[in-house]
Amino acid sequence: MENEGLLVEVTAKAQTWLKGNYDADTKAAVKSLLENEDKTELIESFYKDLEFGTGGLRGIMGVGTNRMNIYTVGAATQGLSNYLLKEFSDLKQISVVIGHDCRNNSRKFAEISADIFSANGIKVYLFDSLRPTPEISYAIRKFGSQSGIVITASHNPKEYNGYKAYWNDGAQVIAPHDKNIIAEVNRISSIDDIRFQGNKDLTEIIGAEVDAQFIEDIKKISLSAEAIARNKDIKIVYTPIHGSGIMLVPQALRAFGFTNIIDVPEQNVISGDFPTVASPNPEEPAALALAVKKAEEAGAELVMATDPDSDRIGAAIRNDKGEFILVNGNQTFAIYIYYLITRWKELGKVTGKEYSVRTIVTTSLVDKIAEKNGVEMYECYTGFKWIAAIMRENEGKKTYIGGGEESYGFLAEDFVRDKDAVSAAVLLAEIAAWAKDNGKSLYTLLQDIYVEYGFSKEKGISVVRKGKSGAEEIEAMMKNYRENPIKEIAGSKVTLIKDFAKLEGFDFNLNEKFTLEMPTTSNVLQYFTEDGTKISIRPSGTEPKIKFYIEMHSKLKSREDYDVLDKASDEKVSQIRKSLGI
Repeated sequence: MENEGLLVEVTAKAQTWLKGNYDADTKAAVKSLLENEDKTELIESFYKDLEFGTGGLRGIMGVGTNRMNIYTVGAATQGLSNYLLKEFSDLKQISVVIGHDCRNNSRKFAEISADIFSANGIKVYLFDSLRPTPEISYAIRKFGSQSGIVITASHNPKEYNGYKAYWNDGAQVIAPHDKNIIAEVNRISSIDDIRFQGNKDLTEIIGAEVDAQFIEDIKKISLSAEAIARNKDIKIVYTPIHGSGIMLVPQALRAFGFTNIIDVPEQNVISGDFPTVASPNPEEPAALALAVKKAEEAGAELVMATDPDSDRIGAAIRNDKGEFILVNGNQTFAIYIYYLITRWKELGKVTGKEYSVRTIVTTSLVDKIAEKNGVEMYECYTGFKWIAAIMRENEGKKTYIGGGEESYGFLAEDFVRDKDAVSAAVLLAEIAAWAKDNGKSLYTLLQDIYVEYGFSKEKGISVVRKGKSGAEEIEAMMKNYRENPIKEIAGSKVTLIKDFAKLEGFDFNLNEKFTLEMPTTSNVLQYFTEDGTKISIRPSGTEPKIKFYIEMHSKLKSREDYDVLDKASDEKVSQIRKSLGI
């Protein structure tokens, strides 16, 4: 009966799309869904409305309220416009910045959004073509705009697109603005409420001049110009994986002084179909396979890849056997923060007011690096908007030195308020040059960090459950972990549990409950064990999956012991999976 009721509901919802002022192609597609005997796609397309998650609006492209199309994008933009007009009613001219990535329909969605904003009397700075997401954050601050959007689905498969909304500090919207924008979107009862007829006089096309300013500002984060000069010809392979990184990363590397940048021509092709990869995700080995092959042929030292909107970076480095290995987001974060703190100290820039930020699912190894060197480490929720919120709170009081998350995002500068693969790429290349100047490779540098601060091994596991039934299964899994807490993981006793949905923790050693000090609740559960293992469990806010973040700690006495310890940690992962039932 429940499924029958749902079918009646979605059918009625879909039929409104046949009667309204929707375009002919949209109506034909909806009619096809209604006539199809298999109602799965109809239900998936209409059973709910797209909502803002940790990464904004994101979904599969197609017709329907639960799909990315000109009407869901239009409603989001009209709702945002309405909210901006209320919030900034005292301004003579409200302005927004619009950018997009390489995905199918991204330019169309960007131009439609520009029309809607301008139809509402809002000035639009629209990039002339695809650009990295961090550059849009930069431009919002540079132009003094009140908001901005980026049309992107980040690293999701080609069927997806998305809509990230930003506030006047260049950061993605958080409470109360996110909820207020959604409230405005929900007040739009008909597509007739959306003003699609734009005012071209209020739209300004921007491009190369912003690129030049952005790169000039990124150059200011460089800390080892002399090391680059001595090692400028190190061979670096870079791939944008068909995305927006092609617009700025090679340019930025050359601006830093690197002269031997090797591309992967077939992946320089800008395409929302991502023809050379199954998924344009720099976390996945397959996405870097062509670049690693090119690096092996060219005798390169470093491989870097950025995702379609160029806010996340993946890397491969050579190990002590000369083989390329992939480094994960926790490892690159450790390398970044170690380097930045080391160089800041050497250059006399550390005053005691410096801080860094990591998300709750990111390795605590970086805490040890920061603490030992007198740098404060903040902890926040997953999503770079929370890192940006801490930056906003500390503006003018403390000095930001860098922050990141395990999902391959890092930000080294404070003039951007989102993760930035452009600056992360040039910074990683600079670290490689600096390490070489000091007789090390990136691999031996990472090992030395482990020897000094303790070995950390992380493993991310995602369990995919698609559609409405998948969402219900994920919800049931989270409920089970809460109601039937695990007492032992891989033979080690659970000593602490943190439940961020309730903002409560329980310390089993002290047998006492405590409150978690966070800005809001979040559907994340963490287990901590006697042997230093940390398990974080959370449903993704942007993809149909539940994520498990495994973090193990132990002592590394010397580089020579690294392989043995690394292998033992891999074996322990399978034991942890059994304990978690995945």
